[in-house]
Amino acid sequence: QVQLVESGGGLVQAGGSLRLSCAASGRSFSSSAMGWFRQAPGKEREFIASIGWRGGSTLYADSVKGRFTISRDNYKNTVYLQMSSLKSEDTAVYYCTASSVKLMPSSRASDFSSWGQGTQVTVSP
Repeated sequence: QVQLVESGGGLVQAGGSLRLSCAASGRSFSSSAMGWFRQAPGKEREFIASIGWRGGSTLYADSVKGRFTISRDNYKNTVYLQMSSLKSEDTAVYYCTASSVKLMPSSRASDFSSWGQGTQVTVSP
C-alpha cells in the first residue's frame, strides 16, 4: 500500500488558482498511476485527472480540461494538481489516489487502491 497525504487546499475566489500536492510513501510510488478525484456535498466522488507512472500520459475529466494540470515528481514521490480559472462548482474535497494495478492513467475509481484523507477546496463566487 501507498500512504498518501494531500496539502494545498483552501479558500480562493472564483477565477483564482491553487496547487494541490500529494506526498506518497510506502510501496513503489514511481511504478503507480496516480489520480485526483473530488467529492462535493451531496454528490458522488468524481474523477478529475490521472497521470501515468512516467508522467508522460495524462487523462482529464471534461469539466476541468484546459484549467487543471496534473504532474508528478518521482524523485520527490509527489503528485500535483495545478488548478486555474477556478469556479464555484469546483468546491469539493479533493482526494489523491494511487493504483496498485495500473501504470497508465485511468478514470475508474476501482483501479485505485490507496486514497489520501482529502483536502478541502472552497471557491467563493
